[in-house]
Amino acid sequence: MTMTATAIDEESGAEADAVSAAACLFHGFSERSRLTIVQHLALGEHRVVDLTRHLGLAQSTVSKHLSCLLDCGIVEVRTQGRASVYSLAHPEETLDLLAAAERLLGATGDAVVLCPRYGKGGAR
Repeated sequence: MTMTATAIDEESGAEADAVSAAACLFHGFSERSRLTIVQHLALGEHRVVDLTRHLGLAQSTVSKHLSCLLDCGIVEVRTQGRASVYSLAHPEETLDLLAAAERLLGATGDAVVLCPRYGKGGAR
């Protein structure tokens, strides 16, 4: 079966869209503080004040990172009195992704850390 040029273009466009969506998802995890927030939320719900205390970051910084994670669909928020309580939107899938990342890091050894572009001492 042969594909028409239109069908190939549509398939290529769908692939590009999928890669773009994946890049956006990984961007949500790309900043150290956001990843730490996700790890804390894997333990259960947290208020901004709790995360601020745990991370030693300013409230505005934590709120900015939570907003990014919320926009990416990684976390969700609910109101409890005057506080906002954050949790993972998809805990099982997020924990699966983090576990897969740990396995990949184990498989690559020091390669990621030594990467001249993104490793320690590299440009960020």
